[in-house]
Amino acid sequence: MRNLTLMVAWLLASTLATAQRSKLTINAETPEGQLLQQIGQESDESKKLALLEQFAAKFPKHEGLAWVYGQMVSAYAKASQFDKAMEAGDKLLAIDAEDLEIAHETLKAAEAKKDPDAVVKWAAKTSELARKVAQSPKPKEEDEAEDWKRKVDFAKQLDVYTEYSVYALALQTTDPRKKVALADALEQRNPQSQYLPQLGMPRFIAYLQAGENQKAVALAEKILEKDQNSEEMLLAVAQSYMAQKKDPDKVLAYCAKVSELAQSKPKPEGVSDADWEKRKTQLSGRAQWMTGVTYASQSKWAQADQALRAALPAVKDDPRMTAEALFYLGLANFRLGEKGDDNRILEALRFNEQCAAIASPFQGPARTNIKAIRSKYQVK
Repeated sequence: MRNLTLMVAWLLASTLATAQRSKLTINAETPEGQLLQQIGQESDESKKLALLEQFAAKFPKHEGLAWVYGQMVSAYAKASQFDKAMEAGDKLLAIDAEDLEIAHETLKAAEAKKDPDAVVKWAAKTSELARKVAQSPKPKEEDEAEDWKRKVDFAKQLDVYTEYSVYALALQTTDPRKKVALADALEQRNPQSQYLPQLGMPRFIAYLQAGENQKAVALAEKILEKDQNSEEMLLAVAQSYMAQKKDPDKVLAYCAKVSELAQSKPKPEGVSDADWEKRKTQLSGRAQWMTGVTYASQSKWAQADQALRAALPAVKDDPRMTAEALFYLGLANFRLGEKGDDNRILEALRFNEQCAAIASPFQGPARTNIKAIRSKYQVK
């Protein structure tokens, strides 16, 4: 509803802005005036566009050229010739750098083309012009104040719309690098934009897809300071911290939060029970795996054993994670068994044997552990 209100307000303001554009005086006794008159009388859009192009080519220094370029922007956009519409917009702004209406029309052409680079460019240009208008001083004359107020209101609404324009295309584009570029551009222009929080998850995923893992983690850290409702972000940050051997307490806290969310979140509409259960198992299993490995790094063997046993069914399709879980399970049970629990020693041997059967960096150490256990405890 909020966006609908914004769009309605924009449409009303756009009409007012159009009415305020300077009028073109035509001298029909000159070739230029005759051609302008012919343009104004032409009802066929394609013929009218050809006449506009003819005028721009013949009279490149005429005072009416800005009006002609403005007409060309609209005509090219209607004909879906968006590159030419943007080119005409550039030419007009080179003549009249404060034409907010044409900047907005050119932004709409960039949107219609769904060109991320062009949208970023024209959203920034339109925003810059809109802010200049919004910050313009109020005229002293009462009869000019009402017109100034309309222009300022329109400019403020349009400035917000330029942010929405970038946000909307960021949601639509499937290219992760383009999505990232759009989101980054929006944040650079306004770090407090109301649309940035809504781009949090799409931007995070786009960073991962683009191989920008550090940026993904940095974004997730920033979001998690205020909102810890994303299992994927919690896991990404926890895994990054675990790899860096950084802040193990936060790793454990984030993993616990993931398990909580996985069990408490309601199933979304359109998702099957089987798919939802699979997702819950995978999220909880990965969280338990990181919890177990973290506890093992702290020599908290009982907690490591409990967490890694719970994780094994969920990570069985990932040989690397399975091998690491089995290795630390073997180590945990060996340490627990050193106190005289023969069953723990047998468990340690079993986990090491399973680990040694998987090609991984833990295969060699597991084989060494097997020999040591069998030698020390005379187990065959």
